[in-house]
Amino acid sequence: IKTSASMLTYHCLKNIKLYIKGLRPATCSWVRAGNRLILFSLLLIVVLFFFFTKVFNDPIHGHIELHPVLVKIINTPEFQRLRNIKQLGGVYFVYPGASHNRFEHSIGYVHGFLEKLKERLDELNESLISEQDVLCVQIAGLCHDLAPVCKMMKEYGLKIEEKSYPDRVFIEELIKGQSNASSLALSPQWEYKGRKKEKSFLYEIVANKETGIDVDKFDYFARDCHHLGIRNNFDHQRFIMFARVCDVEEEDGSKKKTKIKHICSRDKEVANLYDIFQQRHSIHRRACKHKIALAVEIMIKDALVLANEVQEMHIETSNATFSLSEAKDNMEAYMKLTDHVIEKILNSTSDKLEEARKILKRVMDRDLYYCVGQATVSNYTHVLTSILQEKKKSLKELFKDVPGVDKNEFVIIPVTFDYGMNTEDPISKAFFYRKDNPDKGIPISKSKVSKLLPERFSDETLRVYWKNRKVILAKENDIKKAFKDWCKDYGFEVLLTLFYLIQTFYFWLLFPQYSQLQLFSFQPPIDQQQLPQTFIQGRHDELIELRCITL
Repeated sequence: IKTSASMLTYHCLKNIKLYIKGLRPATCSWVRAGNRLILFSLLLIVVLFFFFTKVFNDPIHGHIELHPVLVKIINTPEFQRLRNIKQLGGVYFVYPGASHNRFEHSIGYVHGFLEKLKERLDELNESLISEQDVLCVQIAGLCHDLAPVCKMMKEYGLKIEEKSYPDRVFIEELIKGQSNASSLALSPQWEYKGRKKEKSFLYEIVANKETGIDVDKFDYFARDCHHLGIRNNFDHQRFIMFARVCDVEEEDGSKKKTKIKHICSRDKEVANLYDIFQQRHSIHRRACKHKIALAVEIMIKDALVLANEVQEMHIETSNATFSLSEAKDNMEAYMKLTDHVIEKILNSTSDKLEEARKILKRVMDRDLYYCVGQATVSNYTHVLTSILQEKKKSLKELFKDVPGVDKNEFVIIPVTFDYGMNTEDPISKAFFYRKDNPDKGIPISKSKVSKLLPERFSDETLRVYWKNRKVILAKENDIKKAFKDWCKDYGFEVLLTLFYLIQTFYFWLLFPQYSQLQLFSFQPPIDQQQLPQTFIQGRHDELIELRCITL
């Protein structure tokens, strides 16, 4: 880890000195006599070899120059594995452009922020960040998606006591983030071992659990929006321009005033910081938690569960064999666990994988699980996941009463949309500096920013997916009626789906005599048995054409 220029030069000189001592006296005198130029040239070659950086051409950030240590990490099998893992998973089946992988996201993670922050501090003659700190943070950012990083380090002989290698401990702490969401200053004792309290702001760069403003979002906002075709409303370059390290007064656990260093932004930028979380909500609503994307991911999960115990899908290592669910416990097996598992199931001919193969073929044929309904809390209060889990059980029992429907044909999942901090306002924990006092960080309340900001920062939705689409027309009304009754009993409000809106407009286009019927009724305007069969059979096929008509 310690690969600064001075350290490398020192070790090179030390090794060459030891080598010269071991030579014959005649050779040693030859070196002393007049060949120091050759010795210096050899030393220069060694230093240039270790410090030869590599440039990556990234579609988001342009040309990225990386330290040779980072290049060494990138060229390991553990990191190259990320080339075969989609960044957005099932979203690729909704947005064809979302084909990027975790590999390029991890490289983009290390771009720019800390180096530019260091340049600004150097201009202010504040030597808070060393070259070693920059490299450690970059390594943590590069490795944040590798999962069991500690195992990887220990697997390669880094079984060292933490006191001896604070940089390794520091990198591990950066990736894990804070142990809890409370402020760093609340504990009277500094909880980290990698760096002292004077460098507390370094822990806000890779995984910021205080405010959620970290470099991870800077990259995936820009990268995901680029590939999804969604406009990115947050300018991370502007945030970096106005960022600086300030002292913030906080109370620790013993009610004593203490100063701790935070990365702060200019007070005039507070409204722009809300764009970070509005952008996050937009990406999750439109892509990551899109109802079709979740349907695809549920189907892939079901296929992997069915394939887990099949011998053909077990991952072989040099010492043992592991199932798909056990692969995470062994580094060699974990390295072989990528998206290729899906292709392996699809291309298999084993009878034991037939059920899993059928599910994945349904994904490829676009015969997906159908979202029969979704509901949210009507009184706008936060519903905990544990409460939702209890209500999921009662919902499965409810579908027992629907004739010809098996409760195992349903998947019920809670979907949360928030600003990254559950019900809390993330900006309430951020700090800002004023132009006339740039060294002191202060909080800014939401009321001083705008009256148009949201009052609540979390919205939980319950979605019900139906696995069997073959009998959807015969049972859809009964299931939706049962779901509507259940929502009334438990205080949920049924959300109107896009499919029903399109169906209603289509119905009005075909039957204008019924245009006075209520649009927002939960049931269709009339029983489907009264409609022409051509309407019932063709409504799925004409969905794309209909969307153009309604627009």
